[in-house]
This record gives sequence, C-alpha cells and structure tokens, in this order.
Amino acid sequence: PHVPQQTQATMSSIDFQDWVATWDFEEWLGQIDPYLWANLGVALTIGISVAGAAWGIYITGVSLLGAAVKCPRIRSKNLISIIFCEAVAIYGIIMAIVMNQKVEAPKDGGLSEKSYFSGFALLGAGLTTGLANLFCGLCVGVIGSSCALADAQNPTLFVKILIIEIFGSALGLFGVIIGIILAATAGFS
Repeated sequence: PHVPQQTQATMSSIDFQDWVATWDFEEWLGQIDPYLWANLGVALTIGISVAGAAWGIYITGVSLLGAAVKCPRIRSKNLISIIFCEAVAIYGIIMAIVMNQKVEAPKDGGLSEKSYFSGFALLGAGLTTGLANLFCGLCVGVIGSSCALADAQNPTLFVKILIIEIFGSALGLFGVIIGIILAATAGFS
C-alpha cells in the first residue's frame, strides 16, 4: 500500500497543535519572576503614556503651525493644547513613580502567592494607565488640532472647543485613578 508523505508544513502544524494542547499556561506564568511583571508594568505605564503624549503633540502641532501661517494670532493661546498633551506624559510619570514604590524585595527572601498577585496587579495597572493615556493623548491631539483650525476661522469658538478638550483630557485621569486602585492592591512583603 502506498502511504502519502506529509509535507513539512503539515507536520509542523500537527506538532504545534500537540504542543499547544499540552502547554500549561498557569505553570508558564508561575515560572516567570513576578518582579519582571511588576517592572514591565512600570515601563509600559511611562512608555505608552509618553507615546500618547507625543502623538497628541504631533497632531496638534502640525495643525497649529499650519493654521498659524495664515492667522499668526492663534500661536500663543493654542499652546494650551500642547500643554494638555504633555500632561498625559506627566500622568504616566506620576503613575510610574507610584507603582515603583510598591516594588520591594520580599522580607523572607522567597516568592509567595502575594508576590505573584502584586506583579500581575502592577502589570495590569501599567497597561491600564498606559493605554488610557495613549488614547487620551490621541483624543486631546485631535481636539487640539480642531481647536487651532476653528480658532483660525472664528475666534469665538476657542473657549467652546477648549472645554471639550478639557473633557478629553479627563480620560487620562480616569486611567490614572484605575491604575492607583490596582497598584494599591500590590504589596510584595
């Protein structure tokens, strides 16, 4: 009898499926040091928040400079939009400092369930704060861009759009508040 040979791609697919079926996710998570998760959360908080601020500054700055060519009077008062974007990075820095204060060496020298919980809690706080600030930076950047363009056309619209921008900036504060709540549950000792 002739048995068809399987291709290498099919064998790799079968091997991968067997590996996934036998892979123990909980054991894998338990093998990684909880301090890695905690410090990764701290790094993600500041890294993603700064990326959100930079993106917002880029969006606002391009529109502000473009509109200022035709209407130079908008340059100074529309810098408030840049400051709102920069506040997003400051939220991330504040949270990184708060979270870093929670990371401490265990007193008994070993790792406990509390250590793993704390590591995952700080990772969650970092992701929550970072992503909230990323989207906040984008929101404030788009609104700041609209504010600059609208102000160049009609100066009475500046304050109205600025109020909307303040509400957009509050999104980052919500992320910081949730991050503080999550980080408060962490304690390695």
